[in-house]
Amino acid sequence: MANIFGIGQSALLAAQTGLSTTGHNIANAATPGFSRQAVTQTTATPQQTGVGFIGGGTQVIAVRRLYNEQLGQQVLSAQSAKSALSSYYSQISRIDNLLADPAAGLSPALQDFFKGMQDLAGNPASAPARQSALSAAETLASRFQSMDGQFNELRRNVNSEITASVSSINFYAGQIAQLNNTILSSQAGSDGKAASDLLDQRDQLIADLSKETRVSVVKQDGNYNIFIGSGQPLVLGAQTFTMVAQPAVTDPGRLVVGFLSNGTTTLLAENSLPGGRLGGSLDFRSNTLDPAQASLGSLATTLASTFNAQHRLGQDLNGNLGGDFFTMSGNAASGLRVAISDTAVIAVAAPVRTAAPSANTGSGRISAGVVDASYPAAPLTAPVTLIYDAVTNTLDTNPSGGVAGFPQPYSSGQTIGFGGISFAISGVPGDQDQFTVSPNSNGIGDNRNALLLGALQTASTMNGGTTNFQGSYAQLVNLVGNKTRELDVTSRAEGQLLAQAIQAQQSVSGVNLDEEATNLLRYQQAYQAAGKVMQVADEMFDVVLSLGR
Repeated sequence: MANIFGIGQSALLAAQTGLSTTGHNIANAATPGFSRQAVTQTTATPQQTGVGFIGGGTQVIAVRRLYNEQLGQQVLSAQSAKSALSSYYSQISRIDNLLADPAAGLSPALQDFFKGMQDLAGNPASAPARQSALSAAETLASRFQSMDGQFNELRRNVNSEITASVSSINFYAGQIAQLNNTILSSQAGSDGKAASDLLDQRDQLIADLSKETRVSVVKQDGNYNIFIGSGQPLVLGAQTFTMVAQPAVTDPGRLVVGFLSNGTTTLLAENSLPGGRLGGSLDFRSNTLDPAQASLGSLATTLASTFNAQHRLGQDLNGNLGGDFFTMSGNAASGLRVAISDTAVIAVAAPVRTAAPSANTGSGRISAGVVDASYPAAPLTAPVTLIYDAVTNTLDTNPSGGVAGFPQPYSSGQTIGFGGISFAISGVPGDQDQFTVSPNSNGIGDNRNALLLGALQTASTMNGGTTNFQGSYAQLVNLVGNKTRELDVTSRAEGQLLAQAIQAQQSVSGVNLDEEATNLLRYQQAYQAAGKVMQVADEMFDVVLSLGR
């Protein structure tokens, strides 16, 4: 009787454990990181009798969680990669929209600026044309400043992302270390039986950590040792290592990441922390934000220096040589400013003019004079007359000219130069024909320097002389645009891989409510049947007792 009662009791306890486990699964079906649990049973030790061994019922040997470490690691890797790509893409999209904006981008402002110069060349004495050109220059400088300001805003956003990510990493590290200690204590007090719910909590923290940075897990005596990035230890058993975000020594506005130990911070290279939100932010800053902002700064610097160099070779309405049109403070685009406010000092004219008197007898012609960068050091103050000697076929200056390098042989079309001025005389001059080079007095209608300033739009002044301003900016737009599209495609593909990894993991660890409902009914029936066995055993025991009376 006792054996039958014991068998029934063991069946009852097993069914009760099954019901509790199934109910626990149902209750946590929506709990993040929960792994479904299953009851493992085995037969109890049988009793040997003369007719053979008679079964002793059942016993529950474990309530185990259904978890596959390999599938879990695949989810961590995919999650880390997806988080990094999403972080990178969300930030580079802002640069892409900024650069390519047909209204707020730099390209229309560049076009308007050079159009203003070209319009001024068409009407050099016009006050409205001069004001329009100056206004377009102000708009261009303002556009550079605005774009650089938005780049700086993105830079501050990266700093915020780094700070938040480092804070999250430290939080997860502390929680994981605490759970390491709790799990060891719990399992030690249960003969090594797995503390399933605690293990799930620890794995969920690691999954959350993988969203911030790439994670590697190494098991050691029941503990999880956590390494991040390229192998930096974060958690070793119950010990944690604290990450910090601090300003870079060379750039206080740039946060860098390091580990704090014994009061000393060891800085890490940015490429040593791949994956996750932190890695995505660092990659974005190093590989897109830095070079894009540097390209914009280079464009502003080259524009200022090139335009200033040509403007200094011109002459303004007051008859003075041009000064700097732009000023540039720092290597950043926000430092570009328009240096002039008076439209009269825009150097539209050339500082010299040439002429061939109508009294000349030959067919010699002299081209318009141009000046180079050496001219402003000693500008021409008086006319210089060149006289052709047909006997010696030479050109010489008048006695008062005082110009070095003369006399010199004459060759039609050959460039002649002195004092930073160059020109060409062609044709067949008559004996003693004269050609003059003089200061450009009263050159109000002269547009020669304005034409040269406008021509800078298409001059190959960027990237080692391989492209112009518009082309250089277009290269930047294309580079960022292509990277943005690449990240969009890659991020969506990685999202699919993550979904597949989660689906594979959930096929093992996820709670299927239909399956649990079936288990609930099965354990309920088993519980009722076990109760019936105990009832029968009790009735049999009563019969035996009645026979003894």
